[in-house]
Amino acid sequence: MKFKRIFLIVLDSLGVGATADAINFGDNGSNTLGHINEQCDLFVPNLKKIGFLDTINMNENPNTEAYYTIAKPINAGKDTLNGHYEMVGIKHDVPFKTFNNGFPYDILVGIEQVTGRRVVGNKCCIDDQIIQELGERQVSYGSLIIYTSADSDLQVAAHEDCIPISTLHQYCERIRELTLKDEWRVGRVIARPFTGTPGKYKFIHSCRKDYSLKPPKKSILNDLVKESYNVIGIGKINDIFDSTSINKSIKASNNQEAINKLTDIMDKKFTGLCMVNLSDFDSLYGHKRDVEGYARAIEELDVDIPIIINKLELDDLLIITADHGNDPTFKGKDHTRENVPVIMYSRNFKEPKRLKQFETLANIGATIAENFQIPKPEIGESILNELK
Repeated sequence: MKFKRIFLIVLDSLGVGATADAINFGDNGSNTLGHINEQCDLFVPNLKKIGFLDTINMNENPNTEAYYTIAKPINAGKDTLNGHYEMVGIKHDVPFKTFNNGFPYDILVGIEQVTGRRVVGNKCCIDDQIIQELGERQVSYGSLIIYTSADSDLQVAAHEDCIPISTLHQYCERIRELTLKDEWRVGRVIARPFTGTPGKYKFIHSCRKDYSLKPPKKSILNDLVKESYNVIGIGKINDIFDSTSINKSIKASNNQEAINKLTDIMDKKFTGLCMVNLSDFDSLYGHKRDVEGYARAIEELDVDIPIIINKLELDDLLIITADHGNDPTFKGKDHTRENVPVIMYSRNFKEPKRLKQFETLANIGATIAENFQIPKPEIGESILNELK
């Protein structure tokens, strides 16, 4: 075992340029990090030191303090689940359904039948506009606000004084079962309780609950747990894997809270993997096409990089990557099919440099698997021996 602890940070949606097959997704020309940097001239001195900006064009940086490269996604979808599945060694050939123009009538009828509640909404919305628009009606009718983001999800909102949060969660469990049909198979059903008064409604982020599909196959996470290693998930990691392979889950409602939880965990003694998702990049800025907000969030992350690095033990490995793209300068409000950055840092590295491009995100999982001497995943090649 080369590394006792591995910390894997997923910068949700922070891609670094269109893939070769991006044309099949209508995403030719997308580049989340590149376009943000062009428009905002990012000030990220700490990320720059570890090769982060070099991943945009795969420049060779002889002064880098980390190994860096980009990884090409091979899973069929450009969504959160497919990206995370791939990086832990799961090959998935079927993209999840999206309903950017609203859900079909049959789904809505089904929801009303399994919940006994009227449905309102049925549109694509990416912020709290939906509850400002329909919150008062929801309370008056005792209905459920049904909507989707541009991702593969079905979100269910209700005021906590009208429908208790525990009841909303029960409804979402029933809706999850309903949407297991192939033609309705969204990646996640999400409970979104809210509170407040007309014009001042706000989501209760701490009580959001995601109901994901169970991973279609076992991953390196299952094998790590089987071999009694710690697998710690921070943020929405536990939801992504439907609680199937995480033995310690820590909630976080935003990027900064997730990083704070990470640095707390770094003070603990354990052996295994800690996986963190920083979701604000995607949910607050990518989908909303907020370039300046996305840039600001990257710069805020940069401030925390020295804190994270300083907490690393000599036998720790830090990996920074992403699950897909979501270019805030691009058309529409959907994810973009992009390569993702891969940064690998250890205080013990003597020869950090640019690595050859990964042919799949699963190289990350394969490297973690070899380190902990668990079975190699079905996809991906380890580069553990290249880390010196």
